[in-house]
Amino acid sequence: MKFLSGILLAGLAHLAIFSQSPNIEFVEYDLDNGLHVILHQDNATPIVAVSIMYHVGSKNEDPERTGFAHFFEHLLFEGSENIQRREFDKLVTSAGGILNANTMYDRTYYYEILPSNQLELGLYLESERLLHARVDSIGIETQREVVKEERRSSIDNQPYGSVLEETMKRSYTVHPYRWSVIGSMDHLNAAKDEEFLEFYNTFYVPENAVLSIAGDIDVEETKVLVERYFGEIPRGGHKIPRPDLVEPQQTAEVRDVVYDNIQLPAVIQAYHIPAQGTEDYYAVSMLAQLLSQGESSRLYKSVKDEQQKALAVGAFALGLEDPGVTIAYGIANVGTSPEDLEAAMEVEYEKVKQELISEAEFQKLRNQIENDFVSANSRVAGIAESLANYHMYFQDANLINTEIERYMKVTREDIQRVANKYFTEENRVVLYYLPKSAQQQPDSTDINKEG
Repeated sequence: MKFLSGILLAGLAHLAIFSQSPNIEFVEYDLDNGLHVILHQDNATPIVAVSIMYHVGSKNEDPERTGFAHFFEHLLFEGSENIQRREFDKLVTSAGGILNANTMYDRTYYYEILPSNQLELGLYLESERLLHARVDSIGIETQREVVKEERRSSIDNQPYGSVLEETMKRSYTVHPYRWSVIGSMDHLNAAKDEEFLEFYNTFYVPENAVLSIAGDIDVEETKVLVERYFGEIPRGGHKIPRPDLVEPQQTAEVRDVVYDNIQLPAVIQAYHIPAQGTEDYYAVSMLAQLLSQGESSRLYKSVKDEQQKALAVGAFALGLEDPGVTIAYGIANVGTSPEDLEAAMEVEYEKVKQELISEAEFQKLRNQIENDFVSANSRVAGIAESLANYHMYFQDANLINTEIERYMKVTREDIQRVANKYFTEENRVVLYYLPKSAQQQPDSTDINKEG
């Protein structure tokens, strides 16, 4: 249930499976109430992943009530009309399983990993969460404090913890990606109980969800259980609100300084990119991987290893349902200024813009991507999540077997082209993260400052 504050180092990708591996077989169908169900049978080990993904994230929130989606990630572990408060964890762990949840800009995801003979327990818990969740004053007040503590530990008091939040609010001026997933504590404090209940009744409805189950199951028996636990849940019966705001094209570089409780400066760059699933997105994603995956990647080898200007350096494409960003970052080594670090990073971008990557490097990149696809779905938990993602975002769960082909269609020329198209000065936000101690000292740069 932790907010994904480690996203900068981990990167973000919705990955599938290497095409030369056996296809992942699955069955999918809709219940009468609109709940989409996906079942994958794999009897190799006696475990099952029971997951449900709701098509609601921070971008679906009222600008004056940010943080609701993430708040519900926590609140819906409080219990239900039939489950005692905070008994969710105990029921799963006592059955030998684990459970968790996460929230992002576009969706919220809950799952249990259980011994396969406890499949029915997972279905019962998720059906209770969907139909009978405990949305009351006690739970709301309890989780307000939990979320406040999470913000303090993962963002406010974590070195560089606010990077994503500070970057996104400068990268977007109109679109709701501009506010953070964890949201505003003032907004959560001001919200009344009925506002939380309205959010639950709006988004936590069968027609806004994907139930994805993978592992040691019998498909026909599981269908019967799914109908038993979810079939009688009524539709929400209303149109699910979706934001339709389009972020205008950025036409001038945005630069700023953020002072933080850090020892070493950092450089953050965000370049606007197309939405996930588009042709250019795959090329941009491969460009980011070329720059930052592994010790032989461009940024790591040159800026960190050879020049020793960075303690850490990397880049990742933040693939989102609407146009996202590629974020490049570097933490300066002792004695290196942010200006020198930024210049060294940009040299590597220019190399990609000016010269085709070699055939050998290109093949290595393709091999890395293929390996990532295999690893992403090497466990039933990954398969359940991938199937839900692909249906929710693309209405095509079979992309778990075929999306690799889209990556394999990307050419060396495509990578060079998107580097020139998107990695431009006018298309980026640049932040210098500086120690708070530097705030009192004269600054030779003319960058706007933010305390």
